[in-house]
Amino acid sequence: MIRFSLRIPADLHERVTARATADRRSLNSEILHLLEVALTAPRPDTGPPSGDPAPPAPLRGKPDSSPA
Repeated sequence: MIRFSLRIPADLHERVTARATADRRSLNSEILHLLEVALTAPRPDTGPPSGDPAPPAPLRGKPDSSPA
């Protein structure tokens, strides 16, 4: 296991500590649990920020031979 220091704002520390207490976990275990949940959750569709669908990808292969 790797050990490292982490600086977080006091209000976030309080929130995580309260959640650890409610879940009957140590602070370290709660942080590991939250990271695991966040990293294994399916990611939302990462389209453009406007919410519009992304333009279609360019076609690959032979160019269109139909007259313009």
